[in-house]
Amino acid sequence: MLITYLFDPLCGWCYGASPALDKLAGISGAVIELAPTGLFSGSGARPMDRSFSAYAWSNDQRIARLTDQTFSDDYRNNVLENFAQMFDSGPATLALTAANITQPDRERDALKAIQTARYVEGRDVSSLPVLSDILASLGLTTAANALLAPDEALVLANRQRIDKAQSLMHEFNATGVPALIIERDGKRYPVLTSALFGGLEALVTELTREGAASDRAAESLNVLYL
Repeated sequence: MLITYLFDPLCGWCYGASPALDKLAGISGAVIELAPTGLFSGSGARPMDRSFSAYAWSNDQRIARLTDQTFSDDYRNNVLENFAQMFDSGPATLALTAANITQPDRERDALKAIQTARYVEGRDVSSLPVLSDILASLGLTTAANALLAPDEALVLANRQRIDKAQSLMHEFNATGVPALIIERDGKRYPVLTSALFGGLEALVTELTREGAASDRAAESLNVLYL
């Protein structure tokens, strides 16, 4: 069973979904494929300012109450209230692609480390040197070095991953992240945000049920979580 995880590394809700993703990864036979959407990069990037900072912090507190994930004062002071920084997930997405190319089995570790660096430690994960340090701390030395001087192959691979993720979002009418695409027994169906925040047990029960998922079961998941 393939579980494609549509996300953005600077998405607070995606950070909040980390424990749920860990639980899904523990399902026997499940393979998690990370699909960065580039939602907050390129034209989706923006300067940090006071209004956006207040909005983000308010939203983050809601996520914290729902998921028990930590959004620290260091994050608030050094990231949200640092108006010299850009809100731009492009560099973090590139770092994940570097990890995916060199050690694909460690990409989720890299994502967790980047999220922890931002939301707990209050580090600037729009900085390539900072991201390189994070990768190096995980022993991802090749990826860390590649990130400091991205070559054409890395940039192209990153673009292709984003394009693929955006194509999936369009195909399954996903308007935001996090979102999941489940592929099992030759069938694919979307499971969106609600499954990761409050509906996870029902999803795990369905995915661990023996035998092929019926069309009716897949449709019921869509109704529940879209």
